[in-house]
Amino acid sequence: MSSFKIKIHLLIVFLLTINFAMSQNSKINTIQYASFEEYPVYLKDDLGVVYTTDKTTIKLWSPNVSEAKINLYKEGNGGEAIAVKNLDYDTKTGVWQVVLNGNYHNTYYTLQAKYNNGNWSKEMPDPYAKGVGVNGNRGLIFDPKLTNPSNWNTDKQPPLKSVSDIILYEAHVRDFSIDPSSGIKNKGKFLGIAEKNTRNSFGETTGLDHLQEMGITHLHLLPVFDFKSVDETALEKNQYNWGYDPQNYNSLEGSYSTNPFDGLVRMKEYKQMILALHKANIRLIMDVVYNHTSSTDIFDQLVPGYYYRNWPDGKRSDASACGNEFASDRIMARQFMLESLKYWVKEYHVDGFRFDLMGIYDIETMNSISAELKKIDPTIFLYGEGWTAGDSPLSIEKRAIKNNVKKLNDIAIFSDDLRDAVKGHWSNVIEKGFVSGNPNYKEVIQFGIVASTNHPQIKYDSKRGYAQFSYADKPTKVIGYVSCHDNNTLYDKLKIANPKASEKELVQMDKLANTIVLTSQSIPFLHMGAEMKRTKMGVENSYKSPDSINKIDWNWKHENKDLVQYYENLITLRKNHPAFKMTSEKMIQENLEFLTLDSPLLVGYTLKNNANGDNWKNIRVYFNGDEEETKQYIDGTWKLICNGEIINQNGIETINDQSVTIPGRSAVILYQD
Repeated sequence: MSSFKIKIHLLIVFLLTINFAMSQNSKINTIQYASFEEYPVYLKDDLGVVYTTDKTTIKLWSPNVSEAKINLYKEGNGGEAIAVKNLDYDTKTGVWQVVLNGNYHNTYYTLQAKYNNGNWSKEMPDPYAKGVGVNGNRGLIFDPKLTNPSNWNTDKQPPLKSVSDIILYEAHVRDFSIDPSSGIKNKGKFLGIAEKNTRNSFGETTGLDHLQEMGITHLHLLPVFDFKSVDETALEKNQYNWGYDPQNYNSLEGSYSTNPFDGLVRMKEYKQMILALHKANIRLIMDVVYNHTSSTDIFDQLVPGYYYRNWPDGKRSDASACGNEFASDRIMARQFMLESLKYWVKEYHVDGFRFDLMGIYDIETMNSISAELKKIDPTIFLYGEGWTAGDSPLSIEKRAIKNNVKKLNDIAIFSDDLRDAVKGHWSNVIEKGFVSGNPNYKEVIQFGIVASTNHPQIKYDSKRGYAQFSYADKPTKVIGYVSCHDNNTLYDKLKIANPKASEKELVQMDKLANTIVLTSQSIPFLHMGAEMKRTKMGVENSYKSPDSINKIDWNWKHENKDLVQYYENLITLRKNHPAFKMTSEKMIQENLEFLTLDSPLLVGYTLKNNANGDNWKNIRVYFNGDEEETKQYIDGTWKLICNGEIINQNGIETINDQSVTIPGRSAVILYQD
């Protein structure tokens, strides 16, 4: 070969090499794909910002755009960009990347994508942003170590011997402390939950001290990630929202901080809250809402189409009833959920998650989440709503719904069966439940008592919509409850359904309702304020109602001190006696025996044989939903510990081969040594 031909050959090789390199890493992407399934995927955990004092790397996964750029800002809102840089594209991974040399701590940024039609997207916060500016419109580059409270490294997770020991308590950050009666300084803030030694107008404990007195194990907070509906620049307007309108999944809501204009403040204060909860022996549950977004721009502007489900005709599906639904079954959508949840656990020491409309997610994704999170924390607790709010392209057998709970690994679902049986159906506010004298729910109550597991004394057939089959295979995979933030409070529902009932009768129904919950074999869940007759003045859907409707009036505690004491004693009873929290279906079958009682408004059962290692040999429980008292003869010697009015584990009286009176709309509990 002549020297000329050699030079030509080397030049061709060089040009091919350059072309190959440019095809791997370029500032322009020319590849177009026929379907989402053809997209390259990236399963490393460094999307978004990776910060060091020397450099910051930012990565965006978006295979279906032609260019991407970053805009840097000094502030979280307003002002001009101080720099604009294009990102480099990697065709193998679908990832756009930029490296910023130097220390960029406390720098805000937005991302933009250029579409194949030549148009640029809006400026958007990075979907993976772990910090944001006011109103969440810009992401934040920051040093995570600088968001830690001084004693963060001393944080210790409260002990949890068994999942069956969990007692959940649902609250909203603002409701918790906003009323003057709370005696809390940082009203409506994360720090308000962290405050100790707070008192109401009568000198009684409020806030965190009250939670400790109650004896709950897990505080479930309604959404605290950054949501859209509250304008953080105008907090003086006292805006309110539950927060089920997600904007930034990996960043915190600014309105719950003392300074929403400084993106670092909310992080530090949230950690201070968690530290205080853990010191009080209370774990934290985050309410997460990956099933839909407040606006499709959140994902569509930077990664068009990928993160949302469509019907075959191309129309957006809407199983959330909020305008869109998240495509959890797509690989990178699943990865987004997984990385987000892992971040909250690792960075903030979160102890569990409640999944809104969990039925929108696919079973494979949920089981992957469970497996990965339990590698980090084996005691983490996961649960969710086992339904959707509309139809979905995801096939029913793949949905993480109630009827598929046996396919879910260590993930629990809410028992709407027990909820509606106890107080009446949620959608018919005037319908009475078992505790108000409805005779049609006895078997549903029994089904709830055994936590929707299979029990030889319960009939299962197609005529029983609640119990066509035993959908749960473990009692710890079912959440027993009668009220939550949705729909009417327990007190309001009882009052609406029983307009002629006296206050005394309503209190009896209230006690009976949550006695059923806290003595059933499922994981108990309480709505904050149920222990003090919380009212929302009959407002059924208070998601954006004012503080006057949603607040906790801590002086209710004084007005209902006997009811509060009953709840505290009820929780203590459950915590002290393993018979109420058996750990397997087989254990329940062997040790829980229903009594044959003719009345459709009387349920009775015995927990036998020192069930689950209990130091009481036998425990007898009666629930009377009738307004009239009844008497039941009981063999042997028993100690009465609950007479419907009070609970005393030391014994109220001894019963010897005689009748025991079960007051109207009340529970009676006895035991034998």
